[in-house]
Formats: sequence, C-alpha cells, structure tokens
Amino acid sequence: MTFPEDYLHPVGRGAVFIEHQHRHPRVDKSAYIAPTAVLCGDVTVGPHSRVLFGAVLTAEGGPVEIGAHCVIMEHAVLRGSLRHPVRLGDHVLVGPHAHLSGCVMEGNARVATGAMLYNGARIGSGADVGFGAVVHVNTVVPPGTTVPIGWFAGGDPVRLIPPQQWDRIAAVMEPLDYRGTVFGVTEAPGEPVMARIAQRYARALALHRYDENVTPELLGEPDDERRDRV
Repeated sequence: MTFPEDYLHPVGRGAVFIEHQHRHPRVDKSAYIAPTAVLCGDVTVGPHSRVLFGAVLTAEGGPVEIGAHCVIMEHAVLRGSLRHPVRLGDHVLVGPHAHLSGCVMEGNARVATGAMLYNGARIGSGADVGFGAVVHVNTVVPPGTTVPIGWFAGGDPVRLIPPQQWDRIAAVMEPLDYRGTVFGVTEAPGEPVMARIAQRYARALALHRYDENVTPELLGEPDDERRDRV
C-alpha cells in the first residue's frame, strides 16, 4: 500500500532563491532544498531531488536543469552559461565541493567529492568521475567509464591520464581551447589575456545588481505569471 506525500511547508524554507535575467528557479514540490543553499536564475530541480547545505546552482545566461532523484551535496557548485547549460539526468549524485560548469551528465552517474567538470563536457550514463578528478572542456566521457581518483580526462575520444604526466595532459588540453570555450577570449598580441577575461567576466556578472529574491511559494509558477503577481 502506498501513501500520498503531504507537503506541509513550501519547498526550500530558509534557502535563497533569486530571480536573475528575468528567470527564477522552479522546484518540484517533492524536492528538498536545504537552508543555506542558493538557486539563482533559470534553475529547475526535478521530483524527489535534494540540494544540500551550501550548494550553489546558478544560471549565468544558460539554464541549470536537475532531473529526478538527484542529490547535490554540500558546497557543490553548478554553473550554466549562455553557450553551455548544465543538464543532469535522473539518478545523478554530485559529491561535496564538486564543480560543474556548462556540462551535461546523463542518468545514473556520479561525480565524487572535489571533482571538476568544465564547459562542453558530456558524461555518459553510468559513468563515474572519481575524487578530485578533472574532466576538461569539450570532453566526452563514454557511458560506463570511470575517471580514476585525481586523474585528468580530456578530448573526444577521451584520454585518461594520471596527474603526474603533465606533458601528456598539456598536449591534450591545448587543442580543446579552454579560454575560448569558457570565456570566449583568444590570445591577442601585446594584450594580457587575463585582463580581457577579467573585464569580460566582470561585465557579465554586473547583471546581478538587478537580481531579486523570490519567495518559496512562487517557485512553481512560470516567470511571466510570477511577474504579474508582484
């Protein structure tokens, strides 16, 4: 015999929900969003998923979409960008202090504590990214693949390289174009590239000055309906 769940309180009491670029988070009523978690902009959390203490899900121009029965653990950061949204399928576990930027994870997969996934990366169904591992930009990790603890994954087809083999890692990284993929910036003669990156990123982040907090009661409403009520 099954019993219907009775949700006595609005989802995410004590958490921070922010409207950014006219988009606000949408959270299924069966989900759990911990106090001190932050959801900003076009973020969707599916049924029975859990976002734990200190986690940050932020849509910086592109959406963050979380499927059903996912667990985003403490202090994880998920960041969607204009060209590279974050999309997690069902039954995905993201460990504490993991960093996911502009990547796609198919279902039944895990990213362990402290691992980093970068823009344009795709993690196949059933894959496992170990503690402190790095999946570089524009990398495809096939279904069922394990990226070992602390290792580097890069390219398509992917190469798995231990951290002490820096020359091999550097050779794989160069054609993947980290700066162009993440920041849209290429080398320019006579101009420090970090100055261009910082200025470009600062301009984009300035849009946060127009953000507004959203109450949990409005999280299930479409953006246009929410704006009509406030």
